[in-house]
Amino acid sequence: MSQTVLEPGTSGVTVDSKYLTAYRCMLRARLLDDKFAALYRAGKIHGGVFLGRGQEALSVAIGLTLQKTDVFAPLIRDAAGRLAFGETVADAARTYLGSSLGPMRGRDGNVHRGRPREGYLPMISHLGAMISVVNGVLFARRIKGISGCVGAVTLGEGATSTGAFHEALNQAAVEKLPLVLVVANNQFAYSTPNTRQFACDDLADKAVGYGVESHSVDATDLSACLKTLDTAVARARAGHGPQLVVAHLLRLCGHGEHDDAGYIPPALKNSALGRDCLKVAEDFLVAHKMADAAQLAVWRSETVREIEEAVAPVQREPAPDPFKEDWRALASEHLNEGHRE
Repeated sequence: MSQTVLEPGTSGVTVDSKYLTAYRCMLRARLLDDKFAALYRAGKIHGGVFLGRGQEALSVAIGLTLQKTDVFAPLIRDAAGRLAFGETVADAARTYLGSSLGPMRGRDGNVHRGRPREGYLPMISHLGAMISVVNGVLFARRIKGISGCVGAVTLGEGATSTGAFHEALNQAAVEKLPLVLVVANNQFAYSTPNTRQFACDDLADKAVGYGVESHSVDATDLSACLKTLDTAVARARAGHGPQLVVAHLLRLCGHGEHDDAGYIPPALKNSALGRDCLKVAEDFLVAHKMADAAQLAVWRSETVREIEEAVAPVQREPAPDPFKEDWRALASEHLNEGHRE
């Protein structure tokens, strides 16, 4: 049943093993998103809920391909990548539910979470801004003599229209930073279609003007995502400079749970772009005799139980007390503001 062929960069891990690990992480992300959506509809979550439905294959490929010494700046639909990079279900739940025990101590919500000291950066909502942040981290490591690390940033296609994108990509190219910039082209920047965003045939064409290598991938196909990200990360790590990965897919939900996505044409939903990457992965597992329907059902049941057991205690954790909380920036608590002129 198990294939022994190895893909580049898998460090002796069989294709089957990596694919199965990726699928289980995709499933965990999908079911965790479903849980957050249910909590949002029940009024238990304040603020937005943004789901990664349809983007899990691309996202998990990023998180799994990176090493723990790398830097990862995920976007709003990167639940699978966050989990693959090391985030726990409890940490994700604590942020959404405002627990003071979470990584952001209840100070911020939904996708603005991370553990910077571990290379997992909290997202900035101004799209495109995270590229320069990762550039800065990579610069700092270069100055400290730390080599062999990669910084990965994910963006939507709408962010490629921002000045921050152009300036930061140009900087990374000139400095030959080991940056992997992954653009999830889900066809709509919120409700603005690609035809109103850019005129080039493929966003990967933009790489040429910066002297950056580019890769395009069908992001509904987990195998293709794993292979493409493995190649891009390996080339960045080997000193070939920034790598632009453009992934083609369709968002299978609204921009957030507040959005019904009625602007997406049915024809697009029924096209190849509208394939559900989770279903595609399950079909692959069955076709290659890596699992059957019964095994898939067991994994789903196990994952639901894992999520419920992780989220339940978080719902009982306290929110920060506004009268007792020390509101100084988490990364600068060691600084004393007692300086006087």
